[in-house]
Amino acid sequence: MTKIVTTVAGLRTMLASRAPAENARIGLVPTLGALHAGHLSLVRQARNRADVVVVSIFVNPTQFGAGEDFDAYPRTLDADLEKLGGAADIVFTPNAREMYPQGHATAISVAGPSAGLETDFRPHFFSGVATIVAKLLIATGPDIVVFGEKDYQQLLVVKRLVRDLALPVTIVGAPTLREEDGLAMSSRNAYLGPAARKIAGRLNVILKDAIAQVLAAGDLRAAEAGAIEALWKAGFSHVDYVAIRDAQTLEHVAALDRPARILAAVRIGSTRLIDNMAVAVPGSEQA
Repeated sequence: MTKIVTTVAGLRTMLASRAPAENARIGLVPTLGALHAGHLSLVRQARNRADVVVVSIFVNPTQFGAGEDFDAYPRTLDADLEKLGGAADIVFTPNAREMYPQGHATAISVAGPSAGLETDFRPHFFSGVATIVAKLLIATGPDIVVFGEKDYQQLLVVKRLVRDLALPVTIVGAPTLREEDGLAMSSRNAYLGPAARKIAGRLNVILKDAIAQVLAAGDLRAAEAGAIEALWKAGFSHVDYVAIRDAQTLEHVAALDRPARILAAVRIGSTRLIDNMAVAVPGSEQA
């Protein structure tokens, strides 16, 4: 039976009773809530690797900036618990004061893979993510933590955080789950009306076309520019970026001589969507 806990002290007490010293492995899946099938796939990944699974549901204020959708972000705890069923052993649902006590003055900054892309448009974002992830790791003491590859830059930032601080935890990246038309599953998809939802379904198609262009012609910059033009023509109201980067570091690449990733962020009205896909080296087994 899933237990719900709202405080760090309560979480630690519950974990001490659920995962005593006899080598029980703890798995953590951090979420903002508004759970969908993609989140549930992360929970299954954790279950496959751990004896005790913790899902955190917390809309973290420090990763939202002015004018973003913090207040509007869907908070659907009852529905989330129903969707989880018994998949999680513990659901951790703190409030903001629990995670950021009065006078909270500490934040974590991760350089390296956080440079550019999302940071160009949301400069606050990765400090907020790194800080809350660190706090969740300290509170939970997990052996493994599962993140989705849809937020690919975030995944690399968390991996760098864990590596640089020598934290005793394994970060697992889980494949992106997609709707029937290929749109990456996201809680923000719920913001889309029928017309916007149809446009959104073009994002993954345009990224696939860009990958095909790179593999055929090898010109990364032309493929990026072509994708941006195609997104505008498809009806997206703004294109924040389309970029092909090194898959491990997110550094710029001049040629496809190593595994890469194409990443994009677009807007339809006030709704912002992100997606990414692997770009294999021509001639490799993955190409």
